Amino acid sequence: MNHERRVALLRWANRTILVVAAVLATVCCVLDYLQHHLKEPLLRVLIARSGRQIRIDGSLEAHLLSPHPTVLIENLYVGNPTWLPAGVAAQASHVAIYLEWQLAPVPLRIRRLEVLGARLHALEEPDGRANWHLHADGPGSGPPLMRSLYMPDAYFELQDKRHDLQFNGTVSAGQSTDETHAPPLLIAGRGQLNGRKAEFQIIGEPLANAREGRPYHFDVEAHSGATRITGRGLLERPFDFRAQRLLLQANGPDLKDLYYLVGLRLPDSGPFQLSAKVARENKRFTFSDLSVTSGSSDLGGTIRVDNSGPRRQIVAKLASAHLRLADLGVRAAGRASPDEEPSTVHLSDTPLRLNGLLHTDSKIIFRAEQLDAAEQSLHAISGTLLIRRGVVTLQGLEATLAQGRLAADARYDAASAAPEAELDVTLTGVRLQALRVGERRNNPISGVLSGQAHLISAGKSAYQLAAAASGTISAIVTHGELDASLAEAASLDVTGLIGARHKEHKGTLIRCGAVRLDVRSGTATAHTLVLDTADALLAGSGTVNLGSETLDLTVRGRPKHPGLTLRSAIRIQGELAHPQVHLTAAPALAQGAAAVALGTLLTPVGGLLAFLNPGLTHDADCSSLVAEVGQAGAAANDGFR
Repeated sequence: MNHERRVALLRWANRTILVVAAVLATVCCVLDYLQHHLKEPLLRVLIARSGRQIRIDGSLEAHLLSPHPTVLIENLYVGNPTWLPAGVAAQASHVAIYLEWQLAPVPLRIRRLEVLGARLHALEEPDGRANWHLHADGPGSGPPLMRSLYMPDAYFELQDKRHDLQFNGTVSAGQSTDETHAPPLLIAGRGQLNGRKAEFQIIGEPLANAREGRPYHFDVEAHSGATRITGRGLLERPFDFRAQRLLLQANGPDLKDLYYLVGLRLPDSGPFQLSAKVARENKRFTFSDLSVTSGSSDLGGTIRVDNSGPRRQIVAKLASAHLRLADLGVRAAGRASPDEEPSTVHLSDTPLRLNGLLHTDSKIIFRAEQLDAAEQSLHAISGTLLIRRGVVTLQGLEATLAQGRLAADARYDAASAAPEAELDVTLTGVRLQALRVGERRNNPISGVLSGQAHLISAGKSAYQLAAAASGTISAIVTHGELDASLAEAASLDVTGLIGARHKEHKGTLIRCGAVRLDVRSGTATAHTLVLDTADALLAGSGTVNLGSETLDLTVRGRPKHPGLTLRSAIRIQGELAHPQVHLTAAPALAQGAAAVALGTLLTPVGGLLAFLNPGLTHDADCSSLVAEVGQAGAAANDGFR
């Protein structure tokens, strides 16, 4: 290399060194300047990008010219985002961010985050917007990866209006500072959750082992009183909470107590066990392999909840082998007073909870092999429950009841100021002897029952709906028998009249019977009540109060054979579930009026039979009843024979 070329190369090297030195000097000056004047420009950037008010009321120190850069902040204040009401989201007296360099598009990563004197105020509105979300429409991908976290004794307040959760207490999160080991992440909290003491703990994999594109596993445990929830889950992408999987188990003395842990309002029950697989995909949740047991009852299936739209959407398929309503309620939960007398009014006057119906649309398909309700058992139950904008519709409910079939449809409009209801029920081929009445295992009246009910009403509780009901209830009984012991308990006079005088019979044969009740304002009046036996044609009148669940009926009869007389009337009174049958005197002066009433009550029976079941008008016994109705009407003015 000649001398001129060596001189040119030396000059180029000197200039390059000077340029690099100048650049380094400039960078150092800029970093030094930013280090001492970083607060205002940094705050402007953070406020613009986050959409929330951020203040640093103390110092801000940034030590960036180091193999391990650090940022120290004193008295940090973070407000709610602009899409929520003004308020405090988080405060901290001291925040230390320890960084480290890495060969990546983002050259700095968080080695350790320390937050002291923290006060966190989490808020979620009913529409799902929350102050911990990065954007108004969702939470974003979550916080960045970090190797270590330390936040001791932070005051934590949660107000979740969407899921009805409120918590006040302390939360600690952290790992040790030991650089040679990777300890697990521990998050623990205690305080008041929905008004009751509660504690929870989350144990996660070491933060130092978390990697992009690899699931992050954790265990969770929470308990309030004797109610306990445990789970094992994972985040598909750390730490993106929009994609989660969780295997959940819960147990406790009462299902209702789950409200104090998850905000879900469930009925009172006895001790329970619950398990489910929970999967979250953004705003969509799936609860699969759901299993709940309490007492002798079980329930399982799948529930899908979609919160992505303006209205929550729920689709559920539930099934049960055996459900007992006795496994629900304060008595099952052991909360009823042992000295408390059972109420004669079984319908609750507590207003139905309707707020959730107004914001959620649901479709619930239900099947059960057996449902025990009060003293009756239903089998092979199926139906669909729809909720659309506050209107609850029960479609196609079908069940087997006492070897017959029950079908029902119902509608309840909870969106109106005075909620309106409509109910249609049909019974076909029900065997009365298979129904249990009061303390008796079998009904004292046997036979095949068919019937229909159409009722409309308005009210905010079950009692209000029953007390305001209007419509019709009709039923017929064929090929039956009246228990002789019931007749004998009344008197020889009555037993002779209705046919129990035949010693060879254990009971009184019932050829055909019919009843029609016209319901107005919760009171059902019997305009047709007929019972046709071998020896007499009986007719009755009276009322049934649906609100108080009581009845008051009087039955009189016309004998078919000479020599039989009726000096008394049969009176049926008391609770619907436990009616009392006894005799009352029938004054002689009232006999003529009673005969007229008998003819009036019997007249509509032919049309009633055809209405309920047209085939019964060709039944031998019911055809005979229709014929005798005409004779009774003709003989009405002649009194009783």
